[in-house]
Amino acid sequence: MRFKSVSLIVLACALAGQAHAKPQGLEASITRTTYGIPHITAKNWKGIGYGVAYAYAQDNLCMLAEDFATVAGERSLHFGAKEKTSLGFDPLDNLASDTFFRSSLDLAKLRRDGLKTSKIARDLTEGYVAGYNRLLRDLGPERVPEACRGKAWVRPITTDDMLRLTEKNALRAGALVLAQAIAYAAPPQDVKDDKVAALTLPDPAAAGLGSNGWAFGAETTANGRGLIVGNPHFPWAGPSRFYQLHITIPGVVDVMGATLAGSPLPTIGFNKDIAWTHTVTASKHATVFELTLDPADPTRYLVDGKSEAMEVRQIQVPTPEGPVQRTVYVSRFGPLMVMPAAGLSWTKERAFAIRDANAGNNRLIDAWVGMNLAKNVGDIRESVTKTLGIPWVNTIAADRYGNTLLADVTAVPNVSAQKIKDCATPRSAPLAQRLVILDGSRSACDWDKAPGTPVPGLMPASDQAIIERRDYVANSNDSYWLTNPKAPYRVLSPILGTAEVARSLRTRSGLIEIDRRLTGTDGFSSTKVDHETARAMQFANKTLAAELTLDALLGLCADQPDLASACATLKGWDRLYNNDSKGAYLFWTFWELADRLPGKWATPFDLRDPVNTPRDLVTTGPVADQLRGALRAAAERLTKEGYALDVAWGDVQFVTRNGEKIPIHGAHGNLGVLNVQVSEKVGHVLVPRHGTSYVQIVGFDDTGPVADAILSYAQSTDPASPYYADQTKAYAEKRWNRLPFTPAQIEAAKVGETLRLKE
Repeated sequence: MRFKSVSLIVLACALAGQAHAKPQGLEASITRTTYGIPHITAKNWKGIGYGVAYAYAQDNLCMLAEDFATVAGERSLHFGAKEKTSLGFDPLDNLASDTFFRSSLDLAKLRRDGLKTSKIARDLTEGYVAGYNRLLRDLGPERVPEACRGKAWVRPITTDDMLRLTEKNALRAGALVLAQAIAYAAPPQDVKDDKVAALTLPDPAAAGLGSNGWAFGAETTANGRGLIVGNPHFPWAGPSRFYQLHITIPGVVDVMGATLAGSPLPTIGFNKDIAWTHTVTASKHATVFELTLDPADPTRYLVDGKSEAMEVRQIQVPTPEGPVQRTVYVSRFGPLMVMPAAGLSWTKERAFAIRDANAGNNRLIDAWVGMNLAKNVGDIRESVTKTLGIPWVNTIAADRYGNTLLADVTAVPNVSAQKIKDCATPRSAPLAQRLVILDGSRSACDWDKAPGTPVPGLMPASDQAIIERRDYVANSNDSYWLTNPKAPYRVLSPILGTAEVARSLRTRSGLIEIDRRLTGTDGFSSTKVDHETARAMQFANKTLAAELTLDALLGLCADQPDLASACATLKGWDRLYNNDSKGAYLFWTFWELADRLPGKWATPFDLRDPVNTPRDLVTTGPVADQLRGALRAAAERLTKEGYALDVAWGDVQFVTRNGEKIPIHGAHGNLGVLNVQVSEKVGHVLVPRHGTSYVQIVGFDDTGPVADAILSYAQSTDPASPYYADQTKAYAEKRWNRLPFTPAQIEAAKVGETLRLKE
């Protein structure tokens, strides 16, 4: 109790001090509609940031406050140095997290660069700071949500906090993923650190990062206008959760959609003329440079034969026991990193440094401002290409005129295929699928500089993939190459992803379902796409893995007495991942094993038919025995876990909200399921941690947008909120929400009274 009292006093004093310095002339109104979606109206951009922050913090204060503590490098102080957090794929200790942020985020530079952004971006940021702090004042220490009440890390913020958070979001797909490898990097020493020795590359496939994004144009939609189907696959917990909102400055901007923690405007959404979504790109946004070390000193390295000293940064990390000193080493290419288990060790001969194209990318807010103001896909294209500010996602758009766009244009290193070949080291080829490793002993191997880019060393948009069509474009996290199978894109630099090789089952599943829709072979009467058919496609929960293998598997187990029950279960399964699907868990468990088997496909990948190959399960020889063994092991596992072989999927995969069990349909994308849910095993239960999040289907009629959406995990992370589980229940039942966009629609769906903020 004493700690809580002290914390409350500290917070109260901080709030009182903030009150004397609060900005003036801020104004916004917040009207909530069904599921608590805030519609923020203001007279200017500063007011928008003000209202967005206030509404977001109403629903997610504790989560956002913790994120501010994270980027300030204060996790060890508040949560303990040895406790774990997650910045990218794998958990890391708080001391490593703090070391990364305190060494990698140059606040003085962030401040200078922040002054170079547009006035709109600066106003949004200033307004966001004021809105967050206004909510803290309005709540007072005693009304902060229970999860973080009395915590010292719930404090007023400044523009510095927003600059740090923006930088973190930019680095999410590059250096941030390797934060632990950077924090632990040290010159070779005699004492072995087992924790460091175990460091290896994270597995993005296991993490399930991804999304599905489809844009249909005039040639394929029922009304000849554009239609967007967006389903980003993002975490169910933490600040990467999406949040629905609607912003309006009369006569200036009117956009509805979703955003992430700390973002002052929609990053996915629509206005009256265009709609857009994003998918995580296959591009690599950082490169690793292999350094040849000076034989006389492992903290010096050779470039073109000349020795250079590494910069040594001494970092002080605050902890409850006092400051802990950490050392980070930085080369001309970027910070040093170590991943011994991946063969990237710091020895007396060599070391490795990472350079991230998104370091200092403060252009992302301006890129999204441009999208919010766009009137057609051409405007979207211009915003993406001019700023090079989109950090690590494809942009997929459709407009009311029936045009579609996929722009795989991000802040990516300007490294050609030839440079990757010429600058390879012995470590390059073994890790080529995960990293681009260049020879750091030659200055010629640094990124090429092209005229017209906002930052030297970025790849110009003209060398990246931009596709505009009137039928459709689609992406499910494979590269740009097979955006539309009718016209595969030309092969670009490998840093933008692979081409002319097999696509994932999820990519193939999406393209197959689109083709079935447009050829009328999916059970619907028409051959066009509209809201009804798009909704059905999103939550059909089909599995391409089962479609390709189950009939052959049933043949393999038909004459096996010990597999009779498993065989009967799979024969009776509806081959879907709906909550009532019986047999789905048995196949899920089988495919976990079978998916890893080499040589299981009788028909290999064929460049002439990339959507339908590889296929045809091998049913003879050792592979057949291995497949039977996988099914046998799967059945034994279910029995050991206490499940009937025909247990319903919703009895295995579910979330619990305030004591209520909510079954969750969908499954892992490696099953070729479009409605992705990447779940972790908690006991014998599958709990979604990543997958389907903000799903939107947006088309246009004669007057404006027509949008159906659902947010799978709901708006709020506060168990006391009425918006904590309401949309999760709707998602479980496949219920959509027709989004209110016009003033009349908003008034009809209004929940409670409009909140008017002014100071």
